Amino acid sequence: MLTREQNDLLTRVSGPAPMGQLLRRYWHPVAGAAELDDQPIKPVRLFGEDLVLYRDLSGNHGLIDRHCPHRRADLAYGFVEPDGLRCSYHGWAMNAAGAVTSVPYDDIVLPAHRLKQACSIAAYPVRELAGMLWAYMGPLPAPELPVWEHFARDNGFCEVVLSDIPCNWLQCQENSIDPVHFEWLHENWPQRLKGASASSAARHTKVEFDEFEFGLTYRRLREGMNESDEMWTIGRVCLWPNGFYLGDHIEWRVPIDDENTLSVSWFYTRVPQESEPYVQERIPAWHSPIRDEAGRWITSHVINQDIVGWVGQGTIADRTRETLSASDKGIAMLRRRLQRDLAAIERGEDPSGLIRDPERAARVPLPNANAHYLAAIPRAEWLAHPFLSRRAAGNPWAAGQPDAVRLAYLRAMGFAG
Repeated sequence: MLTREQNDLLTRVSGPAPMGQLLRRYWHPVAGAAELDDQPIKPVRLFGEDLVLYRDLSGNHGLIDRHCPHRRADLAYGFVEPDGLRCSYHGWAMNAAGAVTSVPYDDIVLPAHRLKQACSIAAYPVRELAGMLWAYMGPLPAPELPVWEHFARDNGFCEVVLSDIPCNWLQCQENSIDPVHFEWLHENWPQRLKGASASSAARHTKVEFDEFEFGLTYRRLREGMNESDEMWTIGRVCLWPNGFYLGDHIEWRVPIDDENTLSVSWFYTRVPQESEPYVQERIPAWHSPIRDEAGRWITSHVINQDIVGWVGQGTIADRTRETLSASDKGIAMLRRRLQRDLAAIERGEDPSGLIRDPERAARVPLPNANAHYLAAIPRAEWLAHPFLSRRAAGNPWAAGQPDAVRLAYLRAMGFAG
């Protein structure tokens, strides 16, 4: 249980809120790079700021204030130039650094004017990695953008999946260090939804939690497992500060504002041996729906089930009324680490998990209890695999995979012409 003041400290991210200032010190995935292929300007909201993300005619990316510094017109309806974005209202142009580069009328009638030098617009660095666009919104110099080892794998089909979640970021992230929910939310509950009259999922018999440089890990034993199982010897990673690494994919919970979160997931599937070598020309990005046509939460897919658990806690979970139990040790550890990082930045120090050495950031390994999913195997073995074979029917984690993405996936695996 937290006090209301403690809960506010850990959840509020907009404006000068300390938690927002902490999270801004990390790089965050904010869009799929492919989202800008057809429309090069995308309005986004991050940490309570309304911004536009764009790719200019030179192929460079920018993230700037959504409103023109002239008379606050909406730059989401602007147009890209070779070096930046131009407002459609009066033609003012801004570059990725936030500098005003053109004031058309004044440039003609007052060629010596210094208006361009006197004003600017909020701007943040953007980098492309693994088919995602990453933004850094904290104090400079920025840390390195870590290339998690998973991003460096070849011979695989990748996809980026995004959803807007109407609740605070922290209750989404606490899910990442909560092993017991798998037994109930993802196994017993779906069985009951299908008409089962009893709970049959293997029960958790032991859970442990550990800290390391890049987050926390949880290890678990369930009925039928022993202590040689990799879910006990290695476990899964609560990636710091707002990610979840499950071996075959990574999920992030990026704050939109105090009451909304952008869910970003990056998936990788190794192609069968017969399809190697395989080079993916473009990583698709798509939005996964969270409600059905009747307005109810979708419950058919794993992340959608998680979302039901997150939003059911309220827009911002009231942790003054919770009752933590033995399985929640990891959640308490996560909160304490966030509090330590808040204290660190208050002292002028870096929070945990940042990398400032470019060589070290170039390929960063993570513990992986599902490394066997990444091995090259024959297509027949792939089809017989209890997990991989499910992917042939679509993405089991997120609802709404577009037909074009599923077809591209099947072609990559060698199952479609």
